[in-house]
This record gives sequence, structure tokens and C-alpha cells, in this order.
Amino acid sequence: MSKRIRARVWLVLGILIGLGVTAGVAASLDVLPGQRGKPDKVLAVLGDGKKGPEGMAWIPGGEFAMGSDARMSQPNERPAHKVRLSGFWMDTHDVTNQEFARFVAATGYVTTAERKPRWEDLQVQLPPGTPRPDDSKLVPGAMVFVGTASEVSLRDFSQWWRYVPGADWRHPQGPQSNIIGKEDHPVVQVSYEDAQAYAKWAGKRLPTEAEWEFAARGGLEQATYVWGNELAPNGRPMANIWDTRESQPFPVVTDEKIPVGTTPVGTYAPNNYGLYDMAGNVWQWTGDWYRADAFRIEAQYRQPPLDPAGPAQSFDPDDPGVPSAAPKRVTRGGSFLCSDTYCISYRTSARRGTDPMNSMSHLGFRTVMTQAQWQLAQANKHSVAVR
Repeated sequence: MSKRIRARVWLVLGILIGLGVTAGVAASLDVLPGQRGKPDKVLAVLGDGKKGPEGMAWIPGGEFAMGSDARMSQPNERPAHKVRLSGFWMDTHDVTNQEFARFVAATGYVTTAERKPRWEDLQVQLPPGTPRPDDSKLVPGAMVFVGTASEVSLRDFSQWWRYVPGADWRHPQGPQSNIIGKEDHPVVQVSYEDAQAYAKWAGKRLPTEAEWEFAARGGLEQATYVWGNELAPNGRPMANIWDTRESQPFPVVTDEKIPVGTTPVGTYAPNNYGLYDMAGNVWQWTGDWYRADAFRIEAQYRQPPLDPAGPAQSFDPDDPGVPSAAPKRVTRGGSFLCSDTYCISYRTSARRGTDPMNSMSHLGFRTVMTQAQWQLAQANKHSVAVR
């Protein structure tokens, strides 16, 4: 068994072992976010609770080139292909600890990391024939980035990840940690199922992968990053990523003066649509199943697809030791662990598939809603007030 296969199996087995914009602005496909190639500055249109949902930004509909053929692009990002989208609202920032806490207080929801893992959820991510462990091994917990004391080979990510019993959204690093003072940080240690539950409660949904990329680009057609083509313009950091020029080599964490982890939402400048942290800080769940070849399939359509919702099932032949049809959802945006030597997924077109039941210390989400959903919510609120 290769080192990479052993690393992947180790991660899963770690669980077993350790365990206008209201009615005046329509979602028009004719509204394009700036000139192609040299976009004008797109002014953010933000909801205020009256002319749009508070805390959300209006993302105009349009046609754009999704994916990338650039030198740094990976096979699963190719080819760049045309997609059409209707307009929608998107959270200006990732859902925060404070916002998720309100949801839990209102509903009593228990996240997947707080529940005993189910063997059927783990089994589908493991090589066929993997024996079922004793139930005593299945304990609530989540994957935690622990780093290393010195430089290591970047082929074996089991060296800097651990399954930590007792880790959950309130205790992202394990039972001894907490989120006191981090109310405005993005909530992490939430699975796809958890994100879906929150979105339903809030009257919203997770973005499709196409919506996510369109919004992240902010009108910058085929730019490498959310803000343009230069990683750090004028030497200024633009996202919470692992900057190897200023900090230690990834994944070394011995210098306590160099913080590793999430930053408050809105720490860095927003993109042209008024969206924060569409690159770095935490990976973000989308609603699509992950297929490594999804873009190649979409590129064959005679007409650019309108509002694509992604493939009907997962397919990933590039993850050794994991069945190619194992369930995976698309995650986007990269995180504080992405660096120029590892991952580089803070690029706008970067994508990956993630086990939907997985909870990790660098994985969060944000939500979207259509104009029709917003108007219906307003109408329902009015009818309740009248009664």
C-alpha cells in the first residue's frame, strides 16, 4: 500500500481508532458584473432587511467562464466553460459561531461531531473489506489540525491531522478548547448535514458550486484570485492563508508568535460584490456532489447551462484507497492552511470533494437565497404581523 493510500485510510480510520434589489431589480441574465477582462468596479448592493435580506449581498445574474485553463489549474478545474446564472443573494461572510449558536439555541440541534459516528457513514469512505470496529471505538469527535514540530514530507497529511474525541463546533481543537472571544469567527467543525440544517432553519440554502464561483469572482473574468492576478498586491495580504514568506514552513507550528487558525470574518477586504473571505480562512460547503470530471462534462453542452445544480452523484478516481463513488460534496475557497507550497486552493477556480459527514477545524459555510425566497419571507413576516 502506498504512503498516500495509507495516509487517506489513516484519516478515516482515525475516527475508528481515536474516536434592486427588491422588486425593482430583477435576477436578470442581462446584468453582467463588469467588462470582460477589464471589469469596472462593481459596487456592492447590500441588503438592509427592507430592500433585501440583512447581512447578504446581491449577486447579479450573468454568463461567465467557470473553471480555469491557467498554468496553476488542476485537472479537476479544467476546462474553463461558459455557465449562465440567475441572480441571487449571498451571505456577505461565513456563518459565525454566534450565528450558529443562535440556531442551536432555537432548535436544540446536535451536530454530527457531537454524535456517535455511524459505521455505515464511515464504511463507504474506506476500502472494501475494511472490518467493522467494536462500537466502543466509535466516539463523538472531529478532525483537528495539530501541525508538526519540524518540516515533513507533504505527501502524508496524517502527520498534521488528528481525529480528536470531543472536538466539535464549541470545542474546535478538542475538549479543552472553546470559542469564547471568537463569536465573530466562522463556525467550523460542521458537516454538510449541519450546514444544511442551519440553512433550512434560516430559510436559505447552500450555494451551488457555480453560484459560489460566480460570486467569488466578483466580476473579474478568469482572474486567478478573488481580488485579481497578484497574490499580494503591493505586499499586502488579501486573505487568511498560510503565507510561507511571513511564517513558518507548512505545517510547522512551533512558533507561538505566529497564530494559526481562523480570523474574524471581515478581517480582509471584500471582493467587488461585498463578499468577505471567499478565499482563505475556512473551506466552504456547496450543495453540489463532487465529480472530478464535472467541468469536462459541462464543457460538452451545446449551450451554456442555466443555473446548473451539479452532477447526480459523486465520482473521484483520484483519491487512492477511497471508492471512486464514495459520497463527496464540493467544498470551495481554501483555508488558513493553504500555502504556496501546499494546496494553493485560495485560487478562485480551485475545488475539491469532501466527505459530507466530515467535520474539520478549517471547514465552514455560507448560505444563499433567491429574490423570490426573500419576497416570500417578507410576505410571510407581514402576514404573521397582521394576524
